[in-house]
Amino acid sequence: MTLPKSLLVLLLGGSVSFASSLLVYQDQTVYSYMPKENYIGFAQGLKAKCEGNTLALSIMSACPEDQRLCKLLNTVKHSEQELRAVRANIKVLNQLISLPKPTSFNAGNFIETARQIGEEQAKLSQKEAMLNQEVIIKQREFQKQAPFRQAVQTAKTCEKELKLTIPRGSVYFSTNYEADVEEKEITVTQNLSIVNRSGIDIEADTAIFYYRSAHQYVNPVHFNPWIVSKYVPVPKRMYKSKKMMNDKEAMPDVVMMAEESMTGAVPQAVPVATYEDAREYQIKDLTLPSTGVPLDVQVLRWKAPLECEIRAYPYANSKAFHVCTFKPKFQIDSNRWKVKEDGNMINENAVGEYHRGRYDLYTKVEEDIKILRKPIVQKERETGIFGGTARKKDGFVLTLTNKSDKAETLILVDRIPTSTTDEIKVKLLSVSSAKKVDYKMLKDGKIEMKLNLVPNETKEIEVLFEISYDKELKVNY
Repeated sequence: MTLPKSLLVLLLGGSVSFASSLLVYQDQTVYSYMPKENYIGFAQGLKAKCEGNTLALSIMSACPEDQRLCKLLNTVKHSEQELRAVRANIKVLNQLISLPKPTSFNAGNFIETARQIGEEQAKLSQKEAMLNQEVIIKQREFQKQAPFRQAVQTAKTCEKELKLTIPRGSVYFSTNYEADVEEKEITVTQNLSIVNRSGIDIEADTAIFYYRSAHQYVNPVHFNPWIVSKYVPVPKRMYKSKKMMNDKEAMPDVVMMAEESMTGAVPQAVPVATYEDAREYQIKDLTLPSTGVPLDVQVLRWKAPLECEIRAYPYANSKAFHVCTFKPKFQIDSNRWKVKEDGNMINENAVGEYHRGRYDLYTKVEEDIKILRKPIVQKERETGIFGGTARKKDGFVLTLTNKSDKAETLILVDRIPTSTTDEIKVKLLSVSSAKKVDYKMLKDGKIEMKLNLVPNETKEIEVLFEISYDKELKVNY
């Protein structure tokens, strides 16, 4: 069994001096480090081991004041305490107002007292509303960073390597790509977007991110012969009357044995989980505080020769678009891109795909080219019967307009029907325009045209085809 290169580096490095490490899988995270104290963080669902031995965890009565999350929690508690104090003052003031009134009454003093009480009530009410909003904001801010409000520590001090297993969803990552497109070259930047909301501030000498699960279950598989045997009809199911069912209850053992011999049920095989690709990324000297804010880290940056063209598929989409093709130097794991052109952002949600050994990146829509596709009207169709064969002519008209002030070259792909049976035949009759059209007829009815459009030019292209079939058949396309 060959160990992954990244894991081998960790093992060899650990034989000299222990280095902190972070392993992020799709189903869990493993964080190993040399602890300086018992404090871990504000985490839930943790498992802790010290040199392979399980450690118990406990809640801390007092959170270390020098820890970042402890400081943040203290600000939350301070605001909550202020809110409780204001609410207590409001309660006391309301109780004072409800006390019995004095028997002697001085109108001036009463009015002044009422004014002061009203002002104090207004101040307290306003302060309560402000503090309530402040508490909500601070509580949400803390919840984004930690799933638990109480600090967790190891029950015993670990003086060696402490290994924490953090549950799924607490630390996670995604990969994204940026492309800077120039005339003949593309610069690809791959980034990792890492989020930590485990409640543990992480510092790792080496961090490895895996696009796979740490736990993979594969059921044992053994050879089973494929048996051919004489066909035996399956007995018909017998529906028993209520009386027979009562008899069954009286003779459970006999009936059960009979049913078992009839069904001959074979247990179904459990589906087998498979794993296909080991995509992993490594980062050195990673500081990953539990803030809930994505940390973007550059993984790769490389360049490749590039070919770009404008394409259109009018039968499926009325818009033309730019497609850039290149051969990747490294495997591309995500087909969502941000695309720049000479440093300027042109698309923040572009799409790409592997196609015929290369990679096609759909960078942007070409807004200056308008395409209209219309079927030829019914009266222009010609249908005739020659002997026993019906021949039907059909087609469509493409209208293309270049609205820009510069010439554009366009690869346009359209189609005519294609037949999967010898009973129906289809042939292309013509692709015509005012000027000769450069086109190729390919497999499966695909027509590829290369068109040059001068500034502000409108071009019409008529495509005609014929379908021939036995006159007794009905065709649909």
